[in-house]
Amino acid sequence: MINLKMGKKQMLGGSSSASHPISIDDSSSLSEDSNCRSISSKKQIYTQSKVMKGKKPAILINNDIDGLLECPVCNSAMFPPIQQCPSGHTLCSSCKSKVYNKCPICRKEIGDIRCLALEKLACSLHLPCVYHHFGCGEMYPYYNKLRHEVHCAFRPYICPHPGSDCPFTGDIPALLSHLQENHKVDLQTGCTFNHRYVKQDPCSVDNVSWTLTLFNCFGQYFCLHFEAFLLGREPVYMAFVRFIGEESEARKFGYSLEVGGNGRKLTWHGVPRSIRAHHGTVRDSHDGLIVQRSLALYFSGGDQELKLRVTGRIWRDI
Repeated sequence: MINLKMGKKQMLGGSSSASHPISIDDSSSLSEDSNCRSISSKKQIYTQSKVMKGKKPAILINNDIDGLLECPVCNSAMFPPIQQCPSGHTLCSSCKSKVYNKCPICRKEIGDIRCLALEKLACSLHLPCVYHHFGCGEMYPYYNKLRHEVHCAFRPYICPHPGSDCPFTGDIPALLSHLQENHKVDLQTGCTFNHRYVKQDPCSVDNVSWTLTLFNCFGQYFCLHFEAFLLGREPVYMAFVRFIGEESEARKFGYSLEVGGNGRKLTWHGVPRSIRAHHGTVRDSHDGLIVQRSLALYFSGGDQELKLRVTGRIWRDI
């Protein structure tokens, strides 16, 4: 039986730091506790662990649990097999080689000792999602928690602006403010749009975005991309719409794009992709309206200046 009052320094001998979500393989060497089920929690401050039958449940502050199960080398959550030195300090098995089989706390030889007690303790715990401050109110068994966090609908969004590798992440309100303030992106209201793209030297094509525009309609937000890039050796222009939200919500909408001139017209009907998918992924899958440069110039009146008018509409599927 484990003494849950044992301090972190006795278990790890290090200082506490926030744990970071990581991906783990489903084939963990310790099977998940069949009694570990997700439970709802609205304002959960403490985490309750199961203990032996007939004993009162032990209550630990979440930070204390993070400390018990945090590797002192990589500062990430530990998963079986959890290694232990003769003095009782623990670390990830993958970090064992990083410290040359020497305990990072006491410098003793680590050997092949597993901390089975800590592995079993972890299986009995339910912890809040790391994105609880973004709105996720669920509690998860320790060995399910990180798998959930990889796909949590409340995890922050990456900035969808394609012009640079922007490091910003945040929820939707913060993302909208960031796009307007930092990238000077226009926000328009309505489900129809009419944009004119002009380029003085259409022969100069590189892999950059020309324009990103935000739309607010049906109580949701969308972004319209217009890009120039090389498709093989052929310079092309591409327009597509992305949904600012989850893929499951994006499928509830459809959109159309139209470009033309000189009595000709190209039309595209599609479903907006979530901004969870990188704009480059959408572009490289050709999931949008693509116009070859020669045709785009013909639409522009045959001039050497590109003048494309792209119209479109967004609708909600019933």
